[in-house]
Amino acid sequence: MIPTACSGQSDQVSPNIPAPKALVDQGWEFEETPVWADEFDYSGKPDPEKWGYDTGGHGWGNNELQYYTESQENAEVQHGVLAITAKKQQIEGNTYSSARLVSKNKGDFLYGRIEVKARLPKGKGTWPAIWMLPTDWEYGGWPESGEIDIMEHVGYDQDVVHITVHTQSYNHKQGTQVGKNRKVEHASEAFHLYRVDWTPFAIRGYIDDELLFTFTNKGQGSAAWPFDKRFHLLLNLAVGGDWGGAQGMDETAFPATFLVDYVRVYKMIEK
Repeated sequence: MIPTACSGQSDQVSPNIPAPKALVDQGWEFEETPVWADEFDYSGKPDPEKWGYDTGGHGWGNNELQYYTESQENAEVQHGVLAITAKKQQIEGNTYSSARLVSKNKGDFLYGRIEVKARLPKGKGTWPAIWMLPTDWEYGGWPESGEIDIMEHVGYDQDVVHITVHTQSYNHKQGTQVGKNRKVEHASEAFHLYRVDWTPFAIRGYIDDELLFTFTNKGQGSAAWPFDKRFHLLLNLAVGGDWGGAQGMDETAFPATFLVDYVRVYKMIEK
């Protein structure tokens, strides 16, 4: 707002420019039937109507060691689960192969409840993730348009699971990211439910239906809350990298497999 004291009109206010204000939680709920889901009740490659692939081996911004492929050897559905497998395999200068599935332009969502039941791999150097990225990047490149990490785990810190968000104001590159973690017993021996409830007011993260993390929209604009645009899902198993490889690699842990029992997305009920 332009100062007005020099004109003798300091009692004026700038018209039609409301100050930012935090939203009120309207207690949004979610439909009981998924609007989008994959139960992995088939065999072969992941359903191409629901999943595409990110491919390549350029480090993915984190100095990761894997080359992501579209091979069924790295992403296969069998026995009712999706298996994403990282293998010790030389591909175009990379030491490992793996897969990164994306629902972009096949499953894109603005708000909703996202549930993924999964069993995590074990071994130093593994870095599985269930997460979401913006489909259209309307606020700019990472981290301006946001990132939602529903589940991250690094093998050197066995059974400690992280839920995190990244934005322009809050991200790990500047050490301001916001998130929570907790110990999940037998994360690599049993399936656990990882969930996010995303509404205009908040992103809430749950493990086995127990609330762990809440990030609220304080009305500070897209730098803090870019989560009013559509996002898509990613399922991947990275190898090494700045975080996954921070305490070295256990080459005997590979092949390592990340198992996903199902993915379900429930539509938020508008109010």
